[in-house]
Amino acid sequence: MGEHLRFAVLGPVRGWRGPDEVDLGPPKQRAVLATLLLGEGAQVSVQTLVDAVWGTESPGSALSSLRTYVYRLRQELGPPAILSAGDGYQIPTCPDSLDLTAFRHLVGRAEQARCDDDGKSAAGYLNDALAHWQGTALAGLRGEYVQAQRDRLERLRLSALEACFAVRLDLGEHTDIAGELAALVAEHPLDERFRELLMLALYRSGRQAEALMTYSEARSLLAEELGIDPGPELRTMYERILRADDALTAPPAPAHPPQQTPRPTTPAQLPVDLPAFAGRAAELTEVDMMLDGDDGIPAHVGVAVITGMAGVGKSTFAVHWAHRVAARFPDGQLYINLRGFDPSGLPVSPDQALRTVLESFGTEPTGLPQDSDALAACYRTHLAGRRLLLLLDNARDARQVRPLLPANPGCMVIVTSRNRLSSLIATDGARPVHLDALSIAEGRDVLARRLGADRAAAEPAAVDEIIEHCARLPLALSIVAARALTRSAFPLATLAAQLAQDQSRLTTLSDRDAAADVRAVFSWSYHALTPAAARLFRLMALHPGPDTSLAAAASLAGLTVPHTHQLLTELTEAHLVDEPVPGRYALHDLLRAYADELTHATDPPDERHATRLRVLDHYLHSAHRAGRAYSPDRNAIALPAASCGVQAEDFPAGPERTGSAAGWLDTEQAVLMAAIRTAAAHGCDRHTWQLAWAIGHHLDRRAHWHDLEATQHLAMEAAMRLEDPSAQAHVHQNLARAATCLGRVVQARTHMERAVELFTAAGEITACADAHRQLSWVAEQQGDLEAALSHAEQSLARHRAADEPGPRIAAALNAVGWCHILLGHHQQALAHCQEALAIPEVHRRPYLAADIWDSIGLAQHHLGRHLDAVAGYEQALALYREVGVAQAEADTLRRLGDTHLASGRVEQARSAWTQALAVLERLDHADRHAVRVQLDTLVTNPPRR
Repeated sequence: MGEHLRFAVLGPVRGWRGPDEVDLGPPKQRAVLATLLLGEGAQVSVQTLVDAVWGTESPGSALSSLRTYVYRLRQELGPPAILSAGDGYQIPTCPDSLDLTAFRHLVGRAEQARCDDDGKSAAGYLNDALAHWQGTALAGLRGEYVQAQRDRLERLRLSALEACFAVRLDLGEHTDIAGELAALVAEHPLDERFRELLMLALYRSGRQAEALMTYSEARSLLAEELGIDPGPELRTMYERILRADDALTAPPAPAHPPQQTPRPTTPAQLPVDLPAFAGRAAELTEVDMMLDGDDGIPAHVGVAVITGMAGVGKSTFAVHWAHRVAARFPDGQLYINLRGFDPSGLPVSPDQALRTVLESFGTEPTGLPQDSDALAACYRTHLAGRRLLLLLDNARDARQVRPLLPANPGCMVIVTSRNRLSSLIATDGARPVHLDALSIAEGRDVLARRLGADRAAAEPAAVDEIIEHCARLPLALSIVAARALTRSAFPLATLAAQLAQDQSRLTTLSDRDAAADVRAVFSWSYHALTPAAARLFRLMALHPGPDTSLAAAASLAGLTVPHTHQLLTELTEAHLVDEPVPGRYALHDLLRAYADELTHATDPPDERHATRLRVLDHYLHSAHRAGRAYSPDRNAIALPAASCGVQAEDFPAGPERTGSAAGWLDTEQAVLMAAIRTAAAHGCDRHTWQLAWAIGHHLDRRAHWHDLEATQHLAMEAAMRLEDPSAQAHVHQNLARAATCLGRVVQARTHMERAVELFTAAGEITACADAHRQLSWVAEQQGDLEAALSHAEQSLARHRAADEPGPRIAAALNAVGWCHILLGHHQQALAHCQEALAIPEVHRRPYLAADIWDSIGLAQHHLGRHLDAVAGYEQALALYREVGVAQAEADTLRRLGDTHLASGRVEQARSAWTQALAVLERLDHADRHAVRVQLDTLVTNPPRR
């Protein structure tokens, strides 16, 4: 990603890329950018942009000029800055990228602080919010729209000023602010809010006569200018000052106790602590010293970097320390395995880690920005004010960690890595804690805790020999202890002698500085296994990782699920396999490397290849079934039969089927991504593109569009090697979806046009029809509405010609209807949507039916049939809620509010928009800002009846 973009509208409209200011072009181009920024992440329609820049009497060339301005801005700012959305554009914003959003965020925090009776914090937030104003908002721009927006923003500023002075009065600062309030009253003489505050400040400063004179001036001015008397609040203040009301001499007590904001679900993700943890007292104390702030939490963001070779116990140490201090971080303890040295695949990207944290707090994935900088800013905003402990395990380098560092004091981050992460220490103030091999004394303590003090004390010389032969590594000692416990009749001296005999054939496994190797220790546990368990252990090195389910392990071995479960139990008891959560199995990276050596030395190449095909077949057929359950009307690809011995997942019939499939896809997403990379690396081209297709819809619904794009690039390379036009067409289709959602609409259209060509050449009528419908959507994002309608109509014609099932025809009819709405052909739109709704199968597809009812509602709205529009929207809402599609629910609620307002039902409009805002707040979606503006407008500028 490029450098961070920042914008300002609370003053002259300006933009910066990193430290450098960007040239935003001529006034009309700046006006386009300003209008998009005022949407605060929401979609701004093309018509709104035209009206804002040119007014209602726009020239015929306005649309062409608008596209030119958007193109130039994208060239200057970079493609991710301005996204195509619906029939317009949007710029994702957050407090770190737009001064208006930062202003709103700080005002919101001030309101919460006031509810919590924390006036000092509230005043600080409000002062910080007002500091974002750098003169007159939107300075340098002209026009009716700009002036209306400037007036709206000024009202927001004055409201914040009022709140700031009210808080400062509550804090006893009446003497300090009397002069500031007098100047403000002179600037806004008809604004009674500031006169009321000035009267109170003067009275509390012992200037009762001046306070009464302020009221007299207001009464004369209002009578002369407007022919009215002062409002009730100002009159009440005057009467209270006249009678020297005692309650005015001190901040009034709140009428009601402050309401406690419900605390969101608190993540508690730390892995299980090791009951027999021993040693490391000095290192634990060193990390404890970082908790030097009030209440035993860091006064700043504390970052501890735990380093050391593989097997030295970094993760165990970090988890143990985190459990010791977890109670000091009441807002949550988060754990992410960054997989920096996982041989099964790529490390976890910072974006993926940021999304994981935000989703841990209940944030919907679809509400998160795609830009890395915006995502990091959203993360910092979400963590603001929280006291959190974040454990980042197995980091590869500082770049992987740095975006995850919180910005607020009171948080603690503990990082483990084999690398020293020197730049994190140098530039981010992290404290290094290096773990060496255990001392002899610590090794004795470890074995005593594992074996029992009496047994260890009975053979002290053997204990010391075992410690030295294990290189004093905790991982090796734990495996030896496990073997000793299962052979309680064996003297420890026998185990020590066996280790000594193995030393001649040991080589360094993972670190040149290791005094000895642990391969011998691993070999003990391995050679004690039954042949079937030993084979499964070896073959687990071929699993794409990072962990495996029972069914996947059974497919790997080509065995039944019960038999595989017995073997995995044997492996976990031997400490060769971990079961971090019930039903999920994983290898420590040292053990994985050892298993990989064994399988290459023991199993012939054809056996390894057959194993790899079985596990890829498991994930391909399981993901395909999950996708069919998740999206039953998606045009499925044909799969060849699975290899013998594959145990594919199945999903229950009935209403829970979709949820079960979605849950499986969520759980297996990292493994499926690794499986695609594994298939590509080993030349399994069919598996590569078909796996990418199978999880494409899931990645799209979860808004993981960068992952979608990455997998489809691998799929395209595979499809090209296969010279398979149909495969290439499917990949082009998925690349188009990713490109559109990432704001690269021109690229998306190229992909979709190629997909249509390939499907047409291959004679795949259904796929071609579906591709035309997607191409219609892409054209809509470009603002090419005539082309959008043409492709929707072609989709419908092809489905009808092929006598397709009802749901596909209904979806195409709805697409045609939607395009007619956008083009203003509302009667034609209604006819198409009502025809779609009349298809019987639609009513067994609640999501599809909801989409159609929503389109009907919008068409009726434009036709002026407001009651019919409301009925359509309410039908859509009931169905969206049934299937749990929150984003669509919010969109329909917003349109329902528009209809209520158009028909004069202001309170109903307020109710609909309030519900929409609640949903968008829950999703942490950027559109929430636009809905707040709508609600604010109802309050500050209610429609005339």
